[in-house]
Amino acid sequence: MKKVLILGAGLVSKPMVEYLLGEGFEVIIATRTVEKADKLLGGHKNGKAVAWVMEDMETLSGMVRDSDLTVSLLPYRFHVDVAKFCLKFRKPLVTTSYVSPAMQALHDDAVKAGVIFLNEAGLDPGIDHMSAMRIIDNVRQRGGKIEEFYSLCGALPAPEDANNPLGYKFSWSPKGVVLASRNGATYLKHGKIINIEP
Repeated sequence: MKKVLILGAGLVSKPMVEYLLGEGFEVIIATRTVEKADKLLGGHKNGKAVAWVMEDMETLSGMVRDSDLTVSLLPYRFHVDVAKFCLKFRKPLVTTSYVSPAMQALHDDAVKAGVIFLNEAGLDPGIDHMSAMRIIDNVRQRGGKIEEFYSLCGALPAPEDANNPLGYKFSWSPKGVVLASRNGATYLKHGKIINIEP
C-alpha cells in the first residue's frame, strides 16, 4: 500500500484525505493540532495522525523518508525545507502554492535526481491554470484563435453575500490573502509581457 504524508490539517486537506483513504492509500497527517487530523481521519484504519511542528526537522526527515509521497499544505514559506528532505530521499512533493524563487532554485537538482516537485496544484493556483488551458486548447482545436483571455479566481461572493465592508470572503488563510496581495504579477497583453512589481 502506498503511503502519503500530508503536512497540515487545515481547510484544504479534507477533500484530499477523503479521496486518498477512499482509494486505499495509507494517509499520515502531521500537524501541530493533532485533534484536527484525528477528525479528518475519522478513525479510518489506514489513517494516522502525528503531532508535529515545523521546527522539528528530525521528525520531518523521518516522515518524508518513510513515505511514498509528501503533500505540503503548510504556508508557502515552509515548502522549501520540506522540498529539501524530499530531494534528499528522492520522494515526490506536491504543494498548492505558487513557486517561490527559493523553490525554483531547487528545480535543476530535482530534475537531476528524477524527483517530481508538483507545485501550484490547488484552486488558485492550480485548477484555474488547468481550466484556462482546457478552454484555450479547445478553441485552438476547433481552429479558433485566442484574442484575449481573462481569468479571475478568488473569494468574491455573490452580491447578496457581500455583506462586509470589503465585499470579500476569506476562503483560506486571511494572512495568506494579505501576503498574496503584496506579490507582483506577470501577464501577457496584446503580445507583450507585462510585469507588475510588488
